[in-house]
Amino acid sequence: QVQLVESGGGSVPAGDSLRLSCAAAGRTFTSNAMGWFRQAPGKEREFVAAITWRGGTTYYRDSVKGRFTISRDNAKNTGYLQMNSLKPEDTAVYYCAAGGPIYRSGSSYAFYDYDHWGQGTQVTVSS
Repeated sequence: QVQLVESGGGSVPAGDSLRLSCAAAGRTFTSNAMGWFRQAPGKEREFVAAITWRGGTTYYRDSVKGRFTISRDNAKNTGYLQMNSLKPEDTAVYYCAAGGPIYRSGSSYAFYDYDHWGQGTQVTVSS
């Protein structure tokens, strides 16, 4: 069983940066992709970014393009989300997920299957 362990959340002022990490522990990571989703209070969980584990193809929701960068280190079984120029509307609990394949869903993206989820890490951006 693969466990996804997130770290790197926190409280920062608008314009600052944070880097989230998602380490896959346990068995070898075999999912097609790793992604980040977020859920703000009173809102549904939404896609943020994803990366295919082998090829490194990246996908982003429009509102984070140019500010967030997703990457992965296959040797460390770890994915990252570098978040720059943070805005108060980025405030949410961020969840790491493993699954795939990735498909276009309306104006966003989703996974056909979700194999594993992390426990979530809080990101709070103050104005």
